[in-house]
Amino acid sequence: MSKITIFDHPLIQHKLAILRDEKTGSKQFRELISEIAMLMCYEATRDLELEDVEITTPMCKTQAKMLAGRKLAFVPILRAGCGMLDAMLEMVPAAKVGHIGLYRDEETHQPVEYYNKLPNDINERDVFVLDPMLATGGSAVDAITIIKRSNPRSIKFLCIIAAPEGIEVLSEAHPDVQIFCAAKDSHLNENCYIVPGLGDAGDRIYGTK
Repeated sequence: MSKITIFDHPLIQHKLAILRDEKTGSKQFRELISEIAMLMCYEATRDLELEDVEITTPMCKTQAKMLAGRKLAFVPILRAGCGMLDAMLEMVPAAKVGHIGLYRDEETHQPVEYYNKLPNDINERDVFVLDPMLATGGSAVDAITIIKRSNPRSIKFLCIIAAPEGIEVLSEAHPDVQIFCAAKDSHLNENCYIVPGLGDAGDRIYGTK
């Protein structure tokens, strides 16, 4: 089974409550998605290796710590995953970006691929897959399957809200992928939406219906 981290930090939980509220408009919703993603990025990158370097402060030379050359890539699942991307890049501006386009068939609820563009050197990188919602798990499983064809160093999946059904499906399909989320919700409804959830993340980010 995958290792799962569910964040209980007060700032994340506070922002998540506002994010869920149906009265929260698109502008504030986008800002909250970005802020939560940035806070989650701290924990998701905790295991990055450091190396000792010598620098010179205004006072003297000293030893300091810097990232040990690990290459990262952020891959949002279109379109909602892009709402998390800018915050991740603010934290790690040197990371490369890929995109995977998947949409959910309204009848079968299964993901359909329509776009796939990954960095040429993704086999040398640790990949973070981004999607605000982990519902049925189908899109996450398919996106990670696509990425694995390029043999990246590792893959982590970051979402804001996850359903138990999605966690189970993703964990069974890709037990080597760590899952990070801000909340594990109750269940999926008959339309495969997360309950209590927050509605359609893409529609609320971009103001569409």
